[in-house]
Order: sequence, then structure tokens, then C-alpha cells
Amino acid sequence: MSTFDGDHQLHDIAVRDTRVSDAIDEPMRAMILDILADETLTATDVHERLDDRGIDRTENTVRHHINELRDAGLVDVVRFEEGRGGTTKYYAANTIVLSYSLPDGADAAVEEMVDAVQPQIEDALIMLTDNYADVIEDISMDMQPCEHCRTQKYETYVLLNVFRHAFVRAHQKGDQLR
Repeated sequence: MSTFDGDHQLHDIAVRDTRVSDAIDEPMRAMILDILADETLTATDVHERLDDRGIDRTENTVRHHINELRDAGLVDVVRFEEGRGGTTKYYAANTIVLSYSLPDGADAAVEEMVDAVQPQIEDALIMLTDNYADVIEDISMDMQPCEHCRTQKYETYVLLNVFRHAFVRAHQKGDQLR
């Protein structure tokens, strides 16, 4: 992991997964993900939901964007239904895109929550780096396409992915328990 000199402190890490960001560079795809995060729908249903939001595109265009999201691994085909006209596919998002900014007055409350959870995060980081150092290094080495890239922060990216996925599972479990 990197260390920082002097009084400068790292406050945040912005993650840009190129596979995801390339797929959602088209704003309509982010809307489709948002729609499919709430319910399982056909391409026709998604087309109707977009129309309800004032987005006027052909159904073929919507299908194309759904296929791009599927190819990027952000949308799954979760069900097939056989009918008179053929097979109908039902889609669901497996990834949500959060594109927000916290309000200016939230800093103190967020800092308090960070302070509350930081010890557990430190313990989790120690456990992961102690028990999975070789795995993290192997994954990081596979991510390096060139010699220059050895200076990148691949270990941090791997660990953030672990925490993001664990957060999603914990959040879903919490929703199920409520």
C-alpha cells in the first residue's frame, strides 16, 4: 500500500471500473440500470418505463442498450418465457450506479460514522492482508498489462472490490432481515 508524505491526507478513493464506465457512458444505459434495479422487466417494459420518463427511443434502440449492459456483465437475463411469437427475455440489473454528491452540511455526520466504523475496517484490512496476501498479489499481477503499471494501486482496487461486494451482501441481508 502507498504511504503519503507530510500533512497531506487522502480523503477518498474514486473508483472507475472501465468495464462499467464504458457501458454506462451513454446516459440512457444508466437509466435502464436504475429501472432494472427495481424490478425484472422485458425490453418492451423497459421501453415503456423510459417513455414514462420522457425518453423517446425505438424499442430496438432500447434492446441494443440492454444488450450492451448485459455484455458488460451489469444486467442478467433472469427468465425466459415461451409464447406464440417466440421467447421473451426478462432482465434484471445486478449492479446499481450511484451518481450522487453528499450535501455540504453532511461532513460532520459522515466523519462521525467513519470514526465509528474505522476500527472494524482496520481489523478487516489486517485480516485480508494477513490471510489473503498471496491471492491479492496474484490478482494484482494479472491486472498489470505493462511495466509502467506496476506503480498503480492494484492492491487497493482489489481490496475495495472485496469491501464493495461484502457491503452489497451485508446490505441485502439487512434488507431481508427488516
